[in-house]
Amino acid sequence: MAVFSGLFYGLLALILLYLLLLRCKRRLRRWPLLTQYRYAHRGLHDEAAGIPENSLTAFRRAAEMGYGAELDVHLTRDGRLVVIHDSDLTRLCGVSGQVEEMTAAELSGLRLRGTEEPIPFLEQVLPLFADRQPLVIEMKVVQNSVQLVDALCAALEGYRGDYCIECFDPWALYVLRLRRPDCIRGQLSKKFAGDKNIHPLLGFLAGNLLLNWLSKPDFIAYRYGDRRNLSLRLCRKLYRVQEFSWTITDAQQQKQAEEDGATIIFEDFLPQ
Repeated sequence: MAVFSGLFYGLLALILLYLLLLRCKRRLRRWPLLTQYRYAHRGLHDEAAGIPENSLTAFRRAAEMGYGAELDVHLTRDGRLVVIHDSDLTRLCGVSGQVEEMTAAELSGLRLRGTEEPIPFLEQVLPLFADRQPLVIEMKVVQNSVQLVDALCAALEGYRGDYCIECFDPWALYVLRLRRPDCIRGQLSKKFAGDKNIHPLLGFLAGNLLLNWLSKPDFIAYRYGDRRNLSLRLCRKLYRVQEFSWTITDAQQQKQAEEDGATIIFEDFLPQ
């Protein structure tokens, strides 16, 4: 009997620890505004029409059509914030090099996806949404979390618009939590199994949101195809955390995600 009693209390302790590791925050003050919009993934881009992702034209198009936008920011070698998804410039600009190793002047001479669209700086994108729809800003950390957070906080100081900040890196969100505790922050995640870019143990912890205790997110941005994850469902049930679902690509996915209460980040179609 003592053995079974010990096993029971040990199991109970593990369950409680699991739930504590999943801890999120629930911040309601600005959610009615942020959740009434749908967010165009990397702007309202259209490759066939010559409008590349994360371009000024894509963001202008999203703003004019009444959508919010999701965008990605990197920090250049000389401390400027550029809006681009990949750190490696091969796919988007057709040249070798890393964003973090280049200066703003060097990046200014590049063009996106064979078009005449330059890589935007964050200060060029913000005015398009000021006093309009909100932004979902993803921090792209490349071993520079503190510098990136500080630069982003400085850039958003006095911005006349609503936004939230998300990141895959819980340490960067922890730094943001210290620097700007009132900023709405989100933990990005997905199922990392088989992802060669992350250590399997770290992938397990991150994919199951077991680092939430560090980032204390206000929302969870989880990949749509992986959203039946138990930890995500527990976060929603126990902590009432808001879910952002990425990336929604058709009306059926939109319907399912929104019926479940998620806010959508979409591309390749126009939500109705």
